[in-house]
Amino acid sequence: MIRKILIANRGEIAVRVMRSCYEMGIQSVAVFSEADRTARHTLYADEAYCIGSASAKDSYLNIEKIIQVAKACQADAIHPGYGFLSENADFARRCREENIVFIGPQPETMEAMGDKIAARIKMIEAGVPVVPGTQDNLKSVDEAITLCKQIGFPVMLKASMGGGGKGMRLIHSESEVEEAYTMAKSEAMASFGDDTVYLEKFVEEPHHIEFQILGDKHGNVIHLCERECSIQRRNQKVIEESPSPFINETIRQEMGMKAVAAAKAVNYEGAGTIEFLVDKHHQYYFLEMNTRLQVEHPITEEVLGVDLVKEQIRIADGQVMRLSQNNIKQRGHAIECRICAEDTEQNFRPSPGIIKQLIEPNGIGVRIDSYAYEGYEIPVYYDPMIGKLIVWATTREYAIERMRRVLYEYKITGIKTNINYLRCIVETEDFIDGKYDTGFIPKHSDHLHIGITTHTEEEENVAMIAAYIDYLMNLDENSTQSADNRPISRWREFGLHKGILRI
Repeated sequence: MIRKILIANRGEIAVRVMRSCYEMGIQSVAVFSEADRTARHTLYADEAYCIGSASAKDSYLNIEKIIQVAKACQADAIHPGYGFLSENADFARRCREENIVFIGPQPETMEAMGDKIAARIKMIEAGVPVVPGTQDNLKSVDEAITLCKQIGFPVMLKASMGGGGKGMRLIHSESEVEEAYTMAKSEAMASFGDDTVYLEKFVEEPHHIEFQILGDKHGNVIHLCERECSIQRRNQKVIEESPSPFINETIRQEMGMKAVAAAKAVNYEGAGTIEFLVDKHHQYYFLEMNTRLQVEHPITEEVLGVDLVKEQIRIADGQVMRLSQNNIKQRGHAIECRICAEDTEQNFRPSPGIIKQLIEPNGIGVRIDSYAYEGYEIPVYYDPMIGKLIVWATTREYAIERMRRVLYEYKITGIKTNINYLRCIVETEDFIDGKYDTGFIPKHSDHLHIGITTHTEEEENVAMIAAYIDYLMNLDENSTQSADNRPISRWREFGLHKGILRI
């Protein structure tokens, strides 16, 4: 049985995994870089070990150091979270060599689905629709031009080992091919160590819809319905929701069956995601498979009442999956906003620094997965996402109302964040009506930036003090001056007598 898990990650996902471990009675082990000595995941874990300098390549990407710590602390398993080594087949293979359970799919599955060209071929064989495009590595600009003409513009040039929008270029005409080809290959090599690129027909007005899947070691595979991920900026997701406001129940069932077929084609074990592009006519195409937990997994948990991390651990432990397709029913609606330390007025430049004040919203149907706390210094070395704000309600309308409220309540000072930008999105008519696709942010870019209002730190501090004074002055306890009921605040008395505070 798995009794101790090392979490080979940092930030909110490391804390999120540890919380499930705690509930299951499993000990958690944190690894951290020099920059993360005071990070929340380091403080939360049962044990914590420094594995290197701030640079990710010397710490969170250092396979041998992580394996060394896992063996030294006698961890039974390693959970990779997402990002870093989560889809690294060599890491999964090293775990297997050391008899450490890797909480994820087999390395052979990662290799089969991590290569986008190989994955396309697998999906075609499994009967899953794919976007028209090439099945081989592009070898020259001339070949790319010829194939672009055959497929028809616009086309998307993609890195075979890519993800997160890296190594991806949209091409509208022949004149753009050479520059796109050169830039995509260069970015792919820098990001993934592999400059293989291929072409796909660009699906116009597409929706990015993904299906969560689970597979155990006994051949059972199910899907856990879909997530709508079309609110994106530069191919990076910003807001996700479940269920999708775009697809109907018939399409949902059909796409879910194809997602299961895709997972079975590679003997998938654990939690994964089959991503689709869906055009305005509801024609859908396989996009890629993510062989790990997704950032947006909480909205699936909220609408299904399933803890995906616990399911991952049970599957890795060899247990037969207790869930079946028949008992997977969506209830209500969930929305997630990614909270990032970035300056939206400076082209979303990362905004590291010390968090001076943090007021997190709460109330019914509110969940925050975060690693931030007052006094913590957001490091410059890693992804700027500091947390995720998730709401659940009985209907999409109520969920949007709730998200508006909690974004209004969310206050962070000391660093710049994208909270005001998110407020603008959820107040946009097309979002409220559910009439959006992956072109939403470019289409509304002027409105979104006009709607952003920022305040200096001094202004925010004054506003918070004034609000607290107003709260104290309006309490019933302050409305009486009897000896038996003394006011809890003397602000009103002081202001009236001294003439400093005007009422």
